[in-house]
Amino acid sequence: MENLSSSLAPAEWITISHASDVGAARRSGQTLAEQLGMGETRAGQLAIIITEAASNIIKHAGEGRLRVTMAVHGGQRCIEVLALDNGPGIGNLAQAMLDGVSSTGTAGTGLGAMRRLADQLDVYAPLGKGTALFARLWVDAAAAAQPVHCGGVCLPLAGETACGDAWAVAQQHGRLVLLMADGLGHGVEAAKASTAAVKVLQADSGQAPQRLMEECHQALRPTRGAALAIAELDLAQQQLRFAGVGNIGASIIDDGARRQLMSHNGIVGHNMRKVNELVFACPAGALVVLASDGITTQWDLAAYPGLATREPALIAGVLLRDHSRGRDDASVLVVRTLENV
Repeated sequence: MENLSSSLAPAEWITISHASDVGAARRSGQTLAEQLGMGETRAGQLAIIITEAASNIIKHAGEGRLRVTMAVHGGQRCIEVLALDNGPGIGNLAQAMLDGVSSTGTAGTGLGAMRRLADQLDVYAPLGKGTALFARLWVDAAAAAQPVHCGGVCLPLAGETACGDAWAVAQQHGRLVLLMADGLGHGVEAAKASTAAVKVLQADSGQAPQRLMEECHQALRPTRGAALAIAELDLAQQQLRFAGVGNIGASIIDDGARRQLMSHNGIVGHNMRKVNELVFACPAGALVVLASDGITTQWDLAAYPGLATREPALIAGVLLRDHSRGRDDASVLVVRTLENV
C-alpha cells in the first residue's frame, strides 16, 4: 500500500559521542538517499543537515543519538532525521536560528542552515532539558506542502540490531488505521511477530480494528505472538475505534487532558480471547499516542510546555528519550487528528 507509513522502512540509529560518528551518520543518510534515487542536490542538502545535527550534539551535549530513516506519507517518500540529546537545551531558540549566533564560539550557521535546507524543521529545546531536533527532506520537493499526521520511533534493546516492536499507519478514504505491536521478548524472533502484524494491516487495512485483530491472531500463530493495539481514526466523525490485547499503552490527549484506553489481557497469536472494540471521541487537534511497554506509563505531556503542537515524530522522540525503561525494545507512535486527509 502506497499510503502506509511504518517502522519497517529502512532506519538506523547512530550513537553520537565522537567526531567520527558525524561521518558515520552522514554516510547512513547518503546510503538511504541513493536507495531512494534522491537527486544529487537534495542528497547534498541531506548531508549538510545530518552533519550539522550530529555536530551540534557533540558541541553542546557531548553525546546523544541520531536516527536517519526513510518514510512514506500520503504516498510520497522522504528521509527524516531525528537528533536527541540530554544537553543544556537552548535558551533562546528564535535567536539561535539566526546565522552568526553561537554559544560555543563557532560560526553559528548550524540551525540556520538546517532551516533553509530542510523541507520541515522542528526543534524542541527547553533550557536545561536537552534538545530534540527533527528534519524532513522529501524526494520530490513539491510534496513539502502536504500535511503529515503521524510519526513514530522504534529503538531496539541495547545489543540487538532487530527491534521486536513495530508500528504502522495506513491512510485510506478519510480514515487512519494505527497499529502498534510488541513481539514477545526481543531480537529477531520478536521482530518476526511484530512484522507479521504490520503485514496484515498492509494487506487489509479496510477492515475494522476488531476484524484486523482477529486476522493478526491467525497470522501470528507461527510466531512468538505479540501485544497489539489497533485503532481506526474516522476524521469526519472525529471518532476513534480501538481494540487492544496485551500491554500496549494507548492514550488520547485533547486540550491537555489525557484519556488512557483499556486493553485486554492475552497474547495475539496464542491465548487471545474475544476482542472488544471501544469507541471514543477524538476531535480535530487531538493526539493519539501508542507506546510499547519499553516506555514507562508515567509520562505527561503537560511537563513539556508546547511539545503537543510539534511534529508527531518529534513528540515521539522526546517521549522515547525521556521515558524508555532501557531494558527492552521501546517504541512510540504519535498521530495528530486533522480535519482532512
